[in-house]
Amino acid sequence: MRSMWKGSVSFGLVTIPIQLYAATENKNVSLRQVHESDGGRIQYKRFCSIEGVEVPYGEIAKGYELDDGEMVVLTDADLEGLPLSSSNVIDVLEFVPLEAIDPLHYDRHYYLEPQKTAIKPYVLLRDALHKSQNVAIAKVALRQRETLALLRVHADVLVMTTMLWPDEVRTPDFGFLDDDPPQIRPQELSMAGSLIDSLTEPVFDPGKYTDSYREALESLIEAKVAGEDTRKPRKKTAKSDVVDLMAALEASVSEAKKARKPAARKAPAKKPATRRAPKSA
Repeated sequence: MRSMWKGSVSFGLVTIPIQLYAATENKNVSLRQVHESDGGRIQYKRFCSIEGVEVPYGEIAKGYELDDGEMVVLTDADLEGLPLSSSNVIDVLEFVPLEAIDPLHYDRHYYLEPQKTAIKPYVLLRDALHKSQNVAIAKVALRQRETLALLRVHADVLVMTTMLWPDEVRTPDFGFLDDDPPQIRPQELSMAGSLIDSLTEPVFDPGKYTDSYREALESLIEAKVAGEDTRKPRKKTAKSDVVDLMAALEASVSEAKKARKPAARKAPAKKPATRRAPKSA
């Protein structure tokens, strides 16, 4: 892994120099836009909509568009004057239980590695955090953007998860929430609970799931490289018939139980009885 940021964790009067690493990576197959007839890559040029000329990268600034369409130009000098009080510092503000944070606020995840001179205070914070069963709420500036973050322990290292600000989380505005709720029969609720029970596992094992689309796309690319015929007949879309909710739940529970039922083991073959030799007189 390559370090993407260097800074420190500020914990009271303790400062812990660290390096930041992305904890996740995108495994999607990268596809480029090309000309279908010859495979030539599509390129985009930066044109000014007013002058109609190509603009070199050094002359490009940022702009904020007003409601009337007027553009407010912001230069690098303008942006450099903005305060980023937590620049290069992960400033711990408070500690809260993990369950007090809705995962909807989570954004990105990073591993924190201590510098050699800071291993002891790093381990101290890690162990104290683990013992308290809380997470640390902090503020940090990454890529010219200040954000909230939480620190927690995972696999014996500190993990930082950046979080969205409260006004960045949308409130669901769905019409059905204002209508009278549908009447759910006790039998339906009980059957739905049975379906949940039949599909419940003691732990989450992500290793048993695979990205079927990515595997199919990789196979398609390999077939194309090999010059194989990749044309397949289109599947007919099944009609979505309206079914009885109770019947659908019962069928789902039955299928789930069949899928989870272990294969019957064959009874071990009986060993033939051993004959004892007759005793000598």
